[in-house]
Amino acid sequence: MYSYRKRNVIISLLLIVFTMLLFVGNIFLGSVNIPFNEVLNVLSGGEVARNSWQSIILNSRLPMALTSVFAGAALSLSGLLMQTLFRNPLAGPSVLGVTSGASLGVALVILLAGGVLSQYLVLSNISVILAALIGAGGVIFLLLFIAGRIGNHIVLLIIGLMIGYAVSSLVSVLQFFSADHALHAYVIWGMGSFSKVGWQNMIWFGALIVLGIAAVIMLIKPLNLILLGDNYAHNMGLNMRRNRVVIISVSGMLAALVTAYCGPVAFLGVAVPHIARNLYRSNDHRVIVPGVIFSGAAFALLINLLSRLPGASGALPVNALSSLIGAPIVVWVILRNRRKEML
Repeated sequence: MYSYRKRNVIISLLLIVFTMLLFVGNIFLGSVNIPFNEVLNVLSGGEVARNSWQSIILNSRLPMALTSVFAGAALSLSGLLMQTLFRNPLAGPSVLGVTSGASLGVALVILLAGGVLSQYLVLSNISVILAALIGAGGVIFLLLFIAGRIGNHIVLLIIGLMIGYAVSSLVSVLQFFSADHALHAYVIWGMGSFSKVGWQNMIWFGALIVLGIAAVIMLIKPLNLILLGDNYAHNMGLNMRRNRVVIISVSGMLAALVTAYCGPVAFLGVAVPHIARNLYRSNDHRVIVPGVIFSGAAFALLINLLSRLPGASGALPVNALSSLIGAPIVVWVILRNRRKEML
């Protein structure tokens, strides 16, 4: 037991150090080559050779790094909640259609405003964020209404998937009838980016995600009981219907916030919980939840760093990189678990 705890402590410390190194890397490295000593001067408040370097570091790289930390932790915890609730290793933040709901809200604003409503509605980053939150919130409330009346989580999962497919179909119809420039704007949003939060929205974005993380920590005991089965959890006095509603609310809120501010970031919520479980070799949420937080933050920081490779002329889509890195991880986990079952 002592060696097991010692191993978990070492892994946690290594994860924290790795996350901090990636955070520093996001500050010092980017598409614009800024000398190491100039970055230090900016961070220490000293004189800088170019004012543009100060703006890049303080107004672009630093808020993007913080956004990556919050978004990575939030999406990873959202995926962990879904995988535990449905006991499905492939469940993620988008499994209940929350991401699709946010996409529909954005599509209604961007695609309709780009066409029929272009002369009446002025687009802005705030309107897109509000539309995404309203769309995701609508799906969450619908799911909570259904969850309060259906006791079977498998049926709820199927209904959530059907809601996601139906909402995605509506988005496809809007895309078909939209103007070219509006469609282009929607596609750009769908690629995902950690650059849209900025300092002006960081307080609300960070505070709400920290609140969601605190809620997940409060759910650790119910999550461990649910992992052992609905009957066992019920016999231990856990109100499954109420906790199902709470878990869906917290998971949906975390996914909705990140989707609204950063766009649909795929695979991060599916892959990171598997990474944490394999690192700690445990399903105990007292161990997994902190591991998922730091693993998610590190994963998002890595994606953000790769999306703005040093010397590159532009930024790569975050959504594409997250899928490119996350998909092989999920495949590896499936094959690894399959090999264990065969042995």
